[in-house]
Amino acid sequence: MNKTLHHRACHLCEAICGLTLEITHDPDAAPRITSIKGDHHDSFSRGHICPKAVALQDIQNDPDRLRTPHKRVGDSWQAISWEEAFELAASKLWAIQQAHGQNAVAVYQGNPSVHNYGLMTHSNYFLGLLKTRNRFSATSVDQLPQHLTSYLMYGHGLLLPIPDIDNTEFMLILGGNPLASNGSIMTVPDVEKRLKAVQARGGKLVVVDPRRSETAAIADQHLFIRPGGDAALLSGLLNTLFAEGLTRVSALPVDGLEEVKAALAPFTAEAMSPLCGVDAHVIRQLARDFAAADKAVCYGRMGVSTQSFATLCHWLVQLINLVSGNLDRVGGALCTEPAVDLVATTSGGHFDLWQSRVSGLPEYAGELPVAALAEEMLVEGEGQVRALVTVAGNPVLSTPNGRQLERALDGLEFMLSIDLYINETTRYADLILPSTSALENDHYDATFNLLAVRNVSRFNRAVLPKPEGALHDWEIFVGLAKAFSAISDKPLKPTVSPAQMIDIGLRQGRYGDASAFKLSLQGLEQHPHGVDLGPLQPNLGLRLKTANQRLQAAPEVILQDLQRLARQQPLAPGQLLLIGRRHVRSNNSWMHNFHRLVKGKSRHQLLMHPDDLASRQLQDGQRVRISSRVGEVEVEVQASSDMMPGVVSLPHGFGHARAGVHMEIARGQPGASANDLTDERQCDAVSGNAALNGVPVQVVAA
Repeated sequence: MNKTLHHRACHLCEAICGLTLEITHDPDAAPRITSIKGDHHDSFSRGHICPKAVALQDIQNDPDRLRTPHKRVGDSWQAISWEEAFELAASKLWAIQQAHGQNAVAVYQGNPSVHNYGLMTHSNYFLGLLKTRNRFSATSVDQLPQHLTSYLMYGHGLLLPIPDIDNTEFMLILGGNPLASNGSIMTVPDVEKRLKAVQARGGKLVVVDPRRSETAAIADQHLFIRPGGDAALLSGLLNTLFAEGLTRVSALPVDGLEEVKAALAPFTAEAMSPLCGVDAHVIRQLARDFAAADKAVCYGRMGVSTQSFATLCHWLVQLINLVSGNLDRVGGALCTEPAVDLVATTSGGHFDLWQSRVSGLPEYAGELPVAALAEEMLVEGEGQVRALVTVAGNPVLSTPNGRQLERALDGLEFMLSIDLYINETTRYADLILPSTSALENDHYDATFNLLAVRNVSRFNRAVLPKPEGALHDWEIFVGLAKAFSAISDKPLKPTVSPAQMIDIGLRQGRYGDASAFKLSLQGLEQHPHGVDLGPLQPNLGLRLKTANQRLQAAPEVILQDLQRLARQQPLAPGQLLLIGRRHVRSNNSWMHNFHRLVKGKSRHQLLMHPDDLASRQLQDGQRVRISSRVGEVEVEVQASSDMMPGVVSLPHGFGHARAGVHMEIARGQPGASANDLTDERQCDAVSGNAALNGVPVQVVAA
């Protein structure tokens, strides 16, 4: 028996914490993980890990994880060869497109796609051959409004300014809970220490949230806000900055700022207060405090992305940073300069070049909002979706009106899933193709280096050997592409491995052959703990991708949406609004199948303020029925003074007790899916992003 040490970035959330894994090698047995610890030599994460990292061994050893292709035979599953699987998938998809057109096949890509560089580099090797406009992803139940705002203002959807958390003196967080998420669109390991460091150097942390979240609990100030009211609050803040002369001149080249000032004139703190539930004097004082700080940053995340004014919210966040002099400034909001620069090597994107067939929702960067997916399958007529390819996703639990989507999936002619599990979505598939596990893959964080609070880079080889007969995800896409090309005569791109593509990106990037760093894949392999490339620096002015290379402060499509905000009415007395929540152990639904991540105090309950319970003659711990326009669920209710009165919270990702799910630990968890209540008709009017927060519900005794 001998032991080896390996270093790697964790892939389970955006924080990309460095890990040290001990692998034990026994004679005549497969290598096994015997220890997972934080890597104290990692300059970025500094030894920090969260409870998810130690569960990597549970994922690796999970008996429910598929390891070979499986074909549906009636109500059971049969293991088949890769050759048969590729031929079956290609023939079925090609036949459906021949009979009904290219758009009869749809694609859905899930959140794990951006945590695995093989999925990022090679999924389009096959999916691109389908030539379908019906492409969907988890982006439109998450951060789509942020990308769209950056595209409209800066000319590229990946020019995303990140809070300079290590230098700021005032951090305003709306709709974000980084103590649970470990940061999101802000790659920031060890976030609690970094937030407390803001306070330790005399700074201030303010959190705006309908729930006193884990992050709000350590803040200097927490403000309750009506779900969906963030755009009103932000408008009142920006109006105050203009009206009270609290703005600073930016060094950035800007068009349209006077137009913005005129458009915001009616949106005073007094006018906005009834819409957001925050007193006008509190809004004004918050604006003054923000402006008075030498270095400040406003950060809006998932809670403001998944509501009906989401794009408006993110536009206002960018403008508050801009007019206060904190955009593209140390201590404010800065864009990263990653080693593999996707901004430099990809087009800026496009918006609304086509729309969904049924509801007319706009595309962004070639994808339609996933709120339209089910109706595109269910509504008959030319262009109806008849087949679906899912990649590392579980939209039944993660997109609005999951029960409607179940009905739609049940009526498909063919469904292919590239996935590790038979879950709530893939149980409807005709064919499931599982890849190797994450620890059997090389790893490079192309996405999260782009979102990091420091410029960092690391590449790690696989920790465990590739099992005999298994394929990496990128090899699956190559196999599918070759089979589809053989039937359709569509030409194939040259095959280059993900590692080769990263090496090219590194050499051609700002730290590559022409720089002092001379980064390459081989060079990074000599630094298993990663390479620190320095702090974020002002660079946005030189990287703007707009047509005239000037920041566009007043995109017309967003200005028009201000009128919708102006028409919004205050909440009716007694109305309950539903919001979601996540826990540090289980950011996504597939994390519920591992004992280390579900053990301990249960987290499935509906949280409700004691006054709301009392007014409905309900008791703490009672089983209740929650209903919305689209459906109803039954769960246990828990009294919580951390909830704003009139707001209830149900966690994301539960509801596993569905027939045909092969995830035994998850099936044993109580709880219901919040997305059996969310409404596919509630969307952000500009982007089409699903409004998963602020859903009107009723709660009664079960």
